[in-house]
Amino acid sequence: MRHLTVLEAATEWSRFTEGSVERRMLIALGDRLGTPLRPKPLMLPDGNRVEVEGIDADGRVLVQLVGNQGTYKPAYRNKVMADMFKLLWLRDTVPTAERAVLLVSELIVQALGGWVGCAAADLGIEIYVFDGSTAVTLQQRT
Repeated sequence: MRHLTVLEAATEWSRFTEGSVERRMLIALGDRLGTPLRPKPLMLPDGNRVEVEGIDADGRVLVQLVGNQGTYKPAYRNKVMADMFKLLWLRDTVPTAERAVLLVSELIVQALGGWVGCAAADLGIEIYVFDGSTAVTLQQRT
């Protein structure tokens, strides 16, 4: 087995530093789904470049993270909706994509109340919640 160089390891995780909440979130979700997930810039067929916060090696699982901590702010709901929109678009644009997954921190769960959570379910966006160490489905959490 080949060991990654420092540069390759940094590239593998993009801006998610060792110990960061985003990196821990991706590791926990990857463990849950049974596939490693890493951030990755994608070049789309139309020439646009977009970074996805998590993707598996086969390009089937697309993940966006909302890992905010601290005090809830109403703007977090906008982040959730923007990431849901991005996931839907990427799922339709990336030829190999099959699953759209939104992974949120405990704090962000309140942004999924009412119609936002219903819309995610109806549109086929899988929602997972990161409790600091593991990722569980929104349904399992509630």
